[in-house]
Amino acid sequence: MKTWIKRSLIGIFGAGIVLGGLSACGDRHERHGMDGAYAMKMQQKFVEKVSKELALTDAQKQQLVRVGERIQEQRLALVGSTKDPRAELQALVSGPQFDRARALAIVEEKTQAIRGKSPEVIAATADFYDSLDPAQQQKLRERLQKRHRWFGND
Repeated sequence: MKTWIKRSLIGIFGAGIVLGGLSACGDRHERHGMDGAYAMKMQQKFVEKVSKELALTDAQKQQLVRVGERIQEQRLALVGSTKDPRAELQALVSGPQFDRARALAIVEEKTQAIRGKSPEVIAATADFYDSLDPAQQQKLRERLQKRHRWFGND
């Protein structure tokens, strides 16, 4: 296959990933209303459900809340300063050529957000898991192995 065809296919595929990701993020937040109040409500329900299922102590519940807070911080960092992902997507294709530099900058921004916040998420998750007694850890492993959801039908 000729080099220019390969490059074109890679470029189209990469642009599709970026465009799909941006439009999916924008659509998800509009439909599900992922504002602070909604996210807090969902986090509280999750903590209550997990606390009941694993019989968590108050200290363990606090550890689980910290995990949720760190995940929320990472999500907000990942969204970044983008208020309208669709507009950002449209800006990439508004000119006669795809704005490759801006697309790469977006990817770099999202990658940095993940790199920057992931250690905190991992530390909070590890602290929570380490605070569980062996029976709770086993129950959690079984739950994850069965691929059950904490919400919805089991």
